[in-house]
Parts: sequence; C-alpha cells; structure tokens
Amino acid sequence: MRASPFPWPWSGPENRRVVLAGVLWVLDDAFWHREPRTAAGEHLISILVPVGLAAVAAAGHSRLRTGARAALAVSAGTLLIVAGVVDGVRDAAIGGLAGDDVTAILAALAGVVLMVQGAAVLWRSRRSDGTRSRRYLRRALRTVLAAVGAIFILVPVALAIVVNHKAREPVERADLGRPHVDVRLTTSDGLRLAGWYVPSQNGAAVIVFPGRRGPLGHARMLVRHGYGVLMVDRRGEGESEGDFNARGWGGEPDLRAALEYLRARPDVRDGRIGGLGLSVGGELLLQTAADERSLRAVVSDGAGMRSVAEQRHMPGTPPVPLRWIAPITVETGAGIVLSGQMPPEDLASIMRRIPPRPVLLIRGLAGNADESLNRVYRDAGAPTTELWEIPEAGHTGGLSAVPRDYERRVVGFFDRALIRRPSAPASPRAGTARRRW
Repeated sequence: MRASPFPWPWSGPENRRVVLAGVLWVLDDAFWHREPRTAAGEHLISILVPVGLAAVAAAGHSRLRTGARAALAVSAGTLLIVAGVVDGVRDAAIGGLAGDDVTAILAALAGVVLMVQGAAVLWRSRRSDGTRSRRYLRRALRTVLAAVGAIFILVPVALAIVVNHKAREPVERADLGRPHVDVRLTTSDGLRLAGWYVPSQNGAAVIVFPGRRGPLGHARMLVRHGYGVLMVDRRGEGESEGDFNARGWGGEPDLRAALEYLRARPDVRDGRIGGLGLSVGGELLLQTAADERSLRAVVSDGAGMRSVAEQRHMPGTPPVPLRWIAPITVETGAGIVLSGQMPPEDLASIMRRIPPRPVLLIRGLAGNADESLNRVYRDAGAPTTELWEIPEAGHTGGLSAVPRDYERRVVGFFDRALIRRPSAPASPRAGTARRRW
C-alpha cells in the first residue's frame, strides 16, 4: 500500500496522545474516581473492551484504507465527545469540577481533534477521477453507508454511554404535605440509599419511585389521602451510592430495601404496601412485584422497552435474524459492556407472575412510541391488570394533563387494593381518560 500524504489519526505521537486522553478517562472513571461503594472489579468489562478496541485500532490503522481510517477517527471522536460532555462538562456545570471531570473533558477535547482530523482527511482524500455521474454515485453510496453505520452502530453506542452516565443533581428539601423523616436504607449488595418517608395515617404505604425530584406531585397526591409515602434516590442518583443506569438494570435491590423498611414500620398494618412508579420506576416495580409478594399493588406510569428482550413485541418488528441487527440490539450489547450488568427479563414474561395482585398500567398516548408495549403487558397480566390510556398526556404526564381523573383513578386503585381489600379481584380492561369508575 502506498504511503498517504494525509495525517492519520493514531499514526504519530501527537495523535497517540489524543487517543491516550480517551483511555485515561476510561481508567479514571472505572478505578480512581468510581462511584461510592463500587468495587474496581465491577468495571473490568467496561475497561477491557474500550481499551482493547483502542489498542486494536492503534495497531491496525496502517492496514486500513484512507476512508476507513478517517471514518474510524470521526466515529471514535464522536463517542469521546458524548462521553466527555455527559460525564465531564455536565457534571462540572451542576456540581463544580471534581472527580473524573477533568479527564472526561480532556477526552471530549480529544474527540474534537479526532473528528476534525478525520473529516479533513475525508474531504481531502475524495477521489476526482472518472465521470461526474460516477463520482456523485460513489459519494452517494458512501453517504448511505455512513448513515447506516451511524444509525445502527454509532448512535446506539452513544446512547448506551448516556444511559450509563449521569451527573448527580442535588436534592433540595421539599414540602410533601405532611412532615417527613430522612431515611437511610442499605441494599443487599451493600449500597446506602437516601430517602424520605411520610408516616401513614390510614395503615397503608406506597413507594413512589424513582427519586425525590420527579415524582413530588404524585407523592403529595397520596399524602393528601392519608397514605404513607416512601421516596428513595435509586442507586447512582441524588445522595445514593452506586453506579447509575437509566434503564434500571440491576436496580431491583433498591426496591427490596424499600420494602424491607416499610414492612418494619409500625404505622403500616398487615403489610399493606403498594408502589407507584414513573417510567423506569414503573418497570422496576413490576419486576420486583413478580418476585416480592409483599408488594401488593403496583401503578406503573410510562413503562416501555428496556432492552432487546421487549423488542420482539413492538409493532412492525422484523423477524429473526433481521431483528438482531436493530439499533436496540447494539445498544443492549454496549449497555452490557458499560454497565457490567445483564439486561433484565422480558417485562411481558414478568407480568405473568404478578397476578392475582392488581396492576394499573398508565400510558400517555402522546408519549414515547415504546409505551405501546403496555397493551402487551396488560394482556400478559390479565385478568388483574388494567390499562388506562390518556390521549392528552405525554410520557408520565397524566397527572398534569388530567389531574382530577388521575387522582381519582390512582387513589381509588390503591384504596381498593390496600384499604378495602376486596375478596375477589375484578377483571378490568383497557380504558381511556374519559372512563369513570
């Protein structure tokens, strides 16, 4: 192969230093500034895979063609920028420069260098031989290949990086309608979680999940009706220890610790414990209810698709093997590498293990496309699972869209499940926001 007149990513000592900045951030994030109460051994896969890929790219760059080298530089640069912004720039903007923010920001700057360099090489190395029609056809084909690669590889991997990194936002004191006590829970895997608890006035309590920021309105709604309310920062968020995962992978011990706390509360009689979860919180509550019988009723608002496990239920999903090259498959694989966690079981299968305990699924019809899976979950959990579809609501926006209906439906559901405790469960079916009890 003839020598190229263009500067190549990874080819010289300067560019090797650029790549080293990205590797340094990976090691810093996993070893030196890892999240509280996490062991370095938990991050071995998330270290070995990206560092190994960087080593392979550095060693094999000379064997690649010009366009492939430049495309690899642009791709690597994009991922470094995403990682640096999510784990460094945003962290520093929220809580000040600390921890691995410095190496993350350096990684983002290295990503900019790689992107600019790769783009420049692509532009200067474009071929000008042949007729104009052949040149345009060649460039059009390369553009299509680049778009396919971005959609099916680059974007899913970038999303997996975002899913597994989030800046910790401070938790401010809030008025829940009645005085609350500070709670410190310990999970089965040794993490300490922070939360608030409003004691019960009617003998029943509800876990409102996740966090102590987003579901404040839902917590106040239940407090007004005398319910005890437990709000907990899930692992990796707020003041709780552990690694963050936006999909909730590995988060079931958090809810088990919450259940253990409520079972020991003297104001919660006869184990009358329910759960109200928003988005991933609803998914985790359903997952926990399948194995924890003490969770007697669940409201899941905005559940959707967590991994490739639920993908096959989505309308229009292609058959195998085409299904396995979908973006969600790549994102799931990248998520396994970055989190060190295996994806949870298919929610449709989980729903079959919850009856005879009642479940209320809520879906905003103006919300995310994957919320259509709630119909699948409703059918799997029948006859004790109901689906309420709200035309006016976006994702988890039912309380703000139809506040009176929402309060009547949700509180009425918990009243029947936890307070009045009917001897035989009803067989509800799907409804809309205009349906009344």
